[in-house]
Amino acid sequence: MTMPVPADGVPPGRSPFAGADLCAQTGFQLPPHAVRPMFDHDVWDFTAVAGLPVSMTRSIRRLDFTAITVPPWQLVAKELMFALLVPGHDAVVTLPRAVRVPLHLASCHARLAELAMLLNWLAGQGITGLDQVDAGHCGRYLHHRSHIYTATGAVAGDLGPATRRMAVQAVLDLIDYRDLFTTSAVRADLRPWGNRSSCAVAGLRSAPSSNSTPPVPQEIFQPMLAAALYVVGTLGPHVRELARQARTARTSRHLLRQVSGSNRPPRELTAVLHRHIATGSPLPQLTGCEIRQRLKAGWREDDPVLAVSITQLAAEAGDDEFPRSWLKALRPAIEDAVGQVGTAPPWARDAPQVLDATGEDHLEWTRPLFPLEVIAVTEMTRTAAATVIAALSGMRSGELMELTVGCRLPPAQQAPGLARHRLAGKVVKGRPLGGTAGEWVVVEPVFTAVDLLEQLHNNPAEGVSLLGSISFSSRFPNFRDWVNGAAGQRLNLAPIPDGPVSLRMLRRTLAIELAYRPGGVLAAKIHMKHLTVVTTEGYAARPGGAQAQLLAEVNKHQAQRKLDLTLQEFRNYQAGIMPSGPGAAELAAFFAGVDRATTSAPGDAAEAPKVQRNDRDILNLLSKRAATLHLGIANYCWFADPSRALCLKLAGTPSAKTPLAGMCDSARCPQATHHAIHRPVWAEHAESTTTFIGNLGPARRTDRARLQGDLDRALAVVAGIDAATGDTTAGPAEEEEPCG
Repeated sequence: MTMPVPADGVPPGRSPFAGADLCAQTGFQLPPHAVRPMFDHDVWDFTAVAGLPVSMTRSIRRLDFTAITVPPWQLVAKELMFALLVPGHDAVVTLPRAVRVPLHLASCHARLAELAMLLNWLAGQGITGLDQVDAGHCGRYLHHRSHIYTATGAVAGDLGPATRRMAVQAVLDLIDYRDLFTTSAVRADLRPWGNRSSCAVAGLRSAPSSNSTPPVPQEIFQPMLAAALYVVGTLGPHVRELARQARTARTSRHLLRQVSGSNRPPRELTAVLHRHIATGSPLPQLTGCEIRQRLKAGWREDDPVLAVSITQLAAEAGDDEFPRSWLKALRPAIEDAVGQVGTAPPWARDAPQVLDATGEDHLEWTRPLFPLEVIAVTEMTRTAAATVIAALSGMRSGELMELTVGCRLPPAQQAPGLARHRLAGKVVKGRPLGGTAGEWVVVEPVFTAVDLLEQLHNNPAEGVSLLGSISFSSRFPNFRDWVNGAAGQRLNLAPIPDGPVSLRMLRRTLAIELAYRPGGVLAAKIHMKHLTVVTTEGYAARPGGAQAQLLAEVNKHQAQRKLDLTLQEFRNYQAGIMPSGPGAAELAAFFAGVDRATTSAPGDAAEAPKVQRNDRDILNLLSKRAATLHLGIANYCWFADPSRALCLKLAGTPSAKTPLAGMCDSARCPQATHHAIHRPVWAEHAESTTTFIGNLGPARRTDRARLQGDLDRALAVVAGIDAATGDTTAGPAEEEEPCG
C-alpha cells in the first residue's frame, strides 16, 4: 500500500491539515473583515465566500461536523472534506484513489451528510474504532439505506438508486482515503464490493440515455401560463403601486417609532375620525385572527370597537402606538365613527378596474386587503413573474436565481417597432466558482416580468439578486391556491389542476413545445415564431452558452417529433388514409416503396409470404424523409428539394436551406401535403371568409373577387382532405353557400 509522505514539521498523530486556513487553501475569496473558516473549527462556515451560486442556501454553505456523535471520527470527516476540497495538497496527491479535481461545496455538503449517517450508524452497531468495520457492516448499512422505515422500524418503502449510491460512496471514501486519517481508519484489506464503482453497486446508470424529467401536463401548463401572463401584464402595474404604498407606510412607521413618545392622546386622532366620517371611508379593520386574540384578552363580542384597528388609526394620526389608556377617552368618538361608516380592510380600497381574464367584463382588480394580504399578493405576483420567465426562456433554476437588478440590457432596435430584448445573466452549472457571464435573448413578456420584479424588489439596488434563493416548488402551490381561490375566480381565471410543477419541468416543457410547434400549448398565448427566433438568436449571440444548450434540447425533441409524425402518416397510408395536396402523390409513392421494402423479407420471391419487419427497420427507412419535414399550421412541408419550393421562388431565394413559412401557399407548392389534422384550420378559414364576403357592400367587387378566390381554395383543400381520408360527411365549410 502506498503511504502518504508526512508534511514537513507535522508531529506524528497530528493531522497534516491542522491549523490550515480553508479559504487560503481552496482559493475561496472572502470580503474584508469576514471570519475565516479554519480546519480546526467544528463548523466550517463558507457563507460569506464570494461567487457562490445564489441558489446555494446558507445551510449548504456550512459543513457541520458536530452531527457526528463520536468525537475522534469528527476529525476523520474533517480530513476527508479537506481532501475533497483541496485535492492538490501534498498529503492528498499521493493517495492512488483520491479525486483529482476539487469537489463543489454542495457536493461536499452531501458527502458529509451521508458520512455522518454512516459513522453514527456504526456507533449504534457498537463499533468503537473504524478498524473493526468489516464487509458485513458495509452490506448491512447499504441495506439500511435502501429502505424507508416507520417510527416502529418497519419497512415502509424503498429508496432510489441515487440514495444507495451515496451510501456506497461514503463507505468507499473511508477506504480510498484510509491512509490520510490520523485518529482511526478502516483495515487495508477491506474491499466489500471489489473494484466496482458506487454507481455499479447501487444499480445506477452513470449516464441516463434520455431525459427523465417529465414535462408539465398540458391541462396544468395552459391555465398556469395564462394566469401568470395575466397577473404580470394586467395586475402587475396595480400590485406594483400597492407595494410602493405599503413600503412607504412601513418606512413612515419606522420613523415614527424613532420619535414616538407622547403620553397623551394625539389631537390628530379626532381629526382622523372626522375625516373618515366626512369622506364615508370605513375605519381600518382587524383580521379575523386579531379579533379572536382580542376576544381571548377579554373584549366583549358586542363591543363596537372590537374590529377596529386602533393602531392603524394612530398611524394615520402620525403616531406609532395606541396605548390602551387612550381608548377610554377616544371610545365615544370611535364608536360614533363605526356606527356611521363601519369598518373595512385598510388597503386597496377603490381599486382601479381592469378587464377580467376573459376580456369581457370590467371589475376592480382586487377586493380591499389586510396588511398581510398585501404581502401575500405581492409574493404571488413575484411567483407569477418567475413562472413567466422560466416558462418562456427555459432558464435553469441556477440561472434564474443569478439574475440581478439591472440585468435588462437596452433593447436593440432591429427595425421600426421591432426590438431585441436581452438579459445579462450568469451561468453557474459546470462553471468555475463565480460562474461565467451569459446573455439571454427573450420575448417581450419575459422582459416585462423582469421589469416588474425589479419594481417589486424591497432593495432595488443595481446588482442585487432579483429573486434570491427561491424555492419554486413551494411557492407555486401558493400561486395555484390564489388562482383557484376567491380572488382568482373573481377575475375569471381558469383553475389550475393539482400536480407537480418545477423549474426543470418548465424547461422541458418549453423545449417540447418549441419542437412540436405549431400545435403546442404555447401557441395559444405566445407567438411561437417569436419564441423560436429569440431562442435561436440567443444561441447565435452566445454559442456554447446556456441558451445554446436549450436549443440543442429543442432540436433533439424536434427530430424525434418529425420522425413520429412521419411514422404516423405512414401508418395512415397503410390503413388507407391518404394525404392530399400537390405533394400527395409523391409522398404516397415514397410510402408505397417503404411498404414494399418492409413487408417482404430480403431475397424472397414475389410469391413468398410477406413478413413485417420491426418498427426500427421502418424508422430507418423513414428517417431521411422525416428530416425534410417542416410543420406548418395548415400543412406539412416536405422540403426535400429547395429548387421546387414555391415560397423560395416567390421570395427570390432559391438557394435557401429552410422554407419561408410566412410565404407558404400549400395549395400550389409541389412539396406540400394536407392531412386530417389540418382540416379544422381550413374549415375555419372557409367559414370566416364566407362571413367576410357576406358583410361586404355591393361596391367592393375587387375585395369580393379576392375573398371568393380564397374561399374556393379553402373549400377545395377541405374537399381534397375529405376525399383522401375517406370522410364523406360534409363539414361546416361545405354546408354553407357563399353569400353574394
